[in-house]
Amino acid sequence: MTSTHPTDHPAHPPARPLHLIAVAGNSPGVGKSTLCHSLADWMRSTGATVDHFEEADILTRPAFRPVAEEFANGSHSVRPETLVAATHAYLTESRAAGTDVLVTDALLPFIPSLVAWGHDEPTIARFLGELATAVEPARVTVVYVQDDPATALQRAVDREGPDWENWYVTKLAASPGTRSVHDLPSAAAHLRHETALTHRLLAATLWKVLPVDVAGLDAHQTAQHVRHHLRAALTNATP
Repeated sequence: MTSTHPTDHPAHPPARPLHLIAVAGNSPGVGKSTLCHSLADWMRSTGATVDHFEEADILTRPAFRPVAEEFANGSHSVRPETLVAATHAYLTESRAAGTDVLVTDALLPFIPSLVAWGHDEPTIARFLGELATAVEPARVTVVYVQDDPATALQRAVDREGPDWENWYVTKLAASPGTRSVHDLPSAAAHLRHETALTHRLLAATLWKVLPVDVAGLDAHQTAQHVRHHLRAALTNATP
């Protein structure tokens, strides 16, 4: 799965329209945040203007202020239309700033949050259609990082400690769409279902989707694999 190309750098710098590289993971512990940092650094090394949107930024970025306010109003959920409007505002701001590439960590396509808030598959499918319209004319590549959820969750527990495990299970158990979760094995079962759902939903979009199976790969190998596959999208971009 590693690249055999003599260089990891794209042949040409990114061309407009704005390219959104949305990194999502099927479970905590799959290394999506590490991958985001690597991709953002790589893109900057090509001379591109890059905005790295970290996972926690959704609570602090001005475009997403309505999302943070709605989430904090006591319901701990956000209306789909608020997510769409905030994403549209974020991309509009990015284009106005002359940004070439957005590398986002667990932002699009919002599927885990929508599932947790109790939305069904047809509702999420409609939401993705509206989201696709909201991000136009940006080119979107969804990098979907995945591993067996039981393996990935244990990796997260080993990294973060037992308090994290309790926090994660409690968080899922308290949400309408994930109330079946009561321990790590039931969390893994839920994440397997969510992974299959995500693949179905993304397959129905026009976005480029890059599934990345990280089983047996370290962080460097994962980043090298993703860079190799992103090269074609960057090289063949049409202004």
